[in-house]
Amino acid sequence: MSNKKQTSNALWGGRFDDGPGALMEAINASIDIDQRMAAQDIEGSIAHARMLAACAIITKEDEAAILGGLETIKDEIARGDFKFSRKLEDIHMNIEARLADLIGEPAGRLHTARSRNDQVATDFRLWLRAALDGLDAQLLAFQKALLTKAEEEAETLMPGFTHLQSAQPVTFGHHLLAYVEMAGRDRGRVHDARARLNESPLGAAALAGTAFAIDRHMSAKALGFDQPMANSLDAVSARDFALEALAAAAICAVHLSRLAEEIVIWTSAGFSFVRLSDQFSTGSSIMPQKRNPDAAELVRAKAGRITGALNTLLMVMKGLPLAYSKDMQEDKEPVFDALDTLSLALAAMTGMVEDLTANRQNMQNAAGAAFSTATDLADWLVREAGVPFREAHGLTGRIVQYAEQNNLALHEIPLDQMCALAPMVTKAVYQVLTPHASVSSRTSYGGTAPENVRAQIARWKEKLS
Repeated sequence: MSNKKQTSNALWGGRFDDGPGALMEAINASIDIDQRMAAQDIEGSIAHARMLAACAIITKEDEAAILGGLETIKDEIARGDFKFSRKLEDIHMNIEARLADLIGEPAGRLHTARSRNDQVATDFRLWLRAALDGLDAQLLAFQKALLTKAEEEAETLMPGFTHLQSAQPVTFGHHLLAYVEMAGRDRGRVHDARARLNESPLGAAALAGTAFAIDRHMSAKALGFDQPMANSLDAVSARDFALEALAAAAICAVHLSRLAEEIVIWTSAGFSFVRLSDQFSTGSSIMPQKRNPDAAELVRAKAGRITGALNTLLMVMKGLPLAYSKDMQEDKEPVFDALDTLSLALAAMTGMVEDLTANRQNMQNAAGAAFSTATDLADWLVREAGVPFREAHGLTGRIVQYAEQNNLALHEIPLDQMCALAPMVTKAVYQVLTPHASVSSRTSYGGTAPENVRAQIARWKEKLS
């Protein structure tokens, strides 16, 4: 037998004589991406080593050597002294190789009763769980910023829109509370995703489990999981936990994008409803008068990047048979990027909400434009004159047409002319035709009346405390 046949690949064992070629190494290595999970990989290995020792699968002496070596590696990584190698493919083999350098033979016993398949699934769940906790904290801060601003603007009038056309007056505080509700549902999705991912794949090994008498419940508990996953095939091949997190992130990003779009509109000269300080605005290289809401525009754009990550992972997973396939190495990069991007977008949007200043007079002026109290007139005809709503709708349309032709606001139409168009009208109707009266009357649950806004703010403050 030749010397070549007597050698073996350090990673793959005796089945392979030679190492990978340069192209294979380039496409196969994931360490540039998954080194980010170094802390989780070490945490999982510590729990696994302790479980192996408790089950008498490795000795206490080996356990002590392994744990000491892993702590040394953790310190090296924290100091930036650890040298990651693409030749060792991934974070698991990089750490295991360094462990062997540090403690010798006992390092080889750490991989007993596990595979890189269950190891990476465990690391990924641990990383994602921490990332979701971070996003939840950011969403809470976003809600609190919105609540603070909504309380300041509880009585500030503004136009409410449908089709981006003035529809009915609302309060700015009410408008901001809509995003508090959206963020609350975003947090609910984050919590749901976290709850479903919180099961441990560790000990499922490559795909079929292991013949060693391990205690998967022990390692699961040590890592903060609720329980071990019940099917070894599912444990190593499932990535729906990452898809669910990306779906929650994509929906949240769309919510942020909608508010970002509104800020872009509101800061434009045609609206001038709000102003952002220099901290969240940029200028033009050629037009000195420009104040561009670039932070909001970038938040708006990043929604596409995050939803793209969801589509990427869906396409990776859509045709994979059980159990593990190397395709799944492409799972982490879109997740890491999407959650980083969402974290930045949340921080920027929270900062913009805290920073923006309402131009209350412009908002109030716009709130009464475009006959925005026409519905109040129709409602008055129903409520006070007993007119069926459809008839009241038609009468109001004719009154609006007259006002438009004569360049008058509804409350500026003389009573005699109003009566000519709708004989049942009395002077009492003028009490409902101002934007302030319109807003104050919307006291139904969930309505825009300032008293409602304050009640909802109080409810949310109690809920978030």
